[in-house]
Amino acid sequence: MKKIIALVIVLTFAAVCFAQTDPVVGFWLSVDEKTNKVTAGWQIYIENNILYGKILSLADEPRGSIATEMRPSYRNFPLPGIVNQMQIAGPPWIFGLKRHAEGEWRDGNIIDPSDGSMYGCRVIFHPAGNKVGSRTFQIDTLEMRGNFGPIARSQFWRKSDQQTASNLWPR
Repeated sequence: MKKIIALVIVLTFAAVCFAQTDPVVGFWLSVDEKTNKVTAGWQIYIENNILYGKILSLADEPRGSIATEMRPSYRNFPLPGIVNQMQIAGPPWIFGLKRHAEGEWRDGNIIDPSDGSMYGCRVIFHPAGNKVGSRTFQIDTLEMRGNFGPIARSQFWRKSDQQTASNLWPR
């Protein structure tokens, strides 16, 4: 009996040690690359091995704003209902991404709430101190790479905490 209990303890400890959350999971601030201003607070999360992202708060929109710039529906959108009648904060505007490697997710979509455009999406985590090309990341950063066919561009999001990401609403 003691051996079984010891084995259960060892296996539980091993599971805890090796069960890591992907570094993209958490709270992030999207940043306008032209003005360097924070635009929204996001939560990135995994459900059933699929990556999603939802807006928690917006820097320039009042609480409860409706996604009127959206179309009524989108292919593979993960929530039922009429999309352009949903609030901007809450629905998963990033959806369907599959894990390619730790810190890298691909083959999903992102919808830009400001104009309703849907793009292919890839998410890449860059830890603080990481250098990519001429860019060195000072803090943990998410590269949100949207593409429409062969045309792609990246936006770089800053690591945040839940309180900050949830409280960007205009005062």
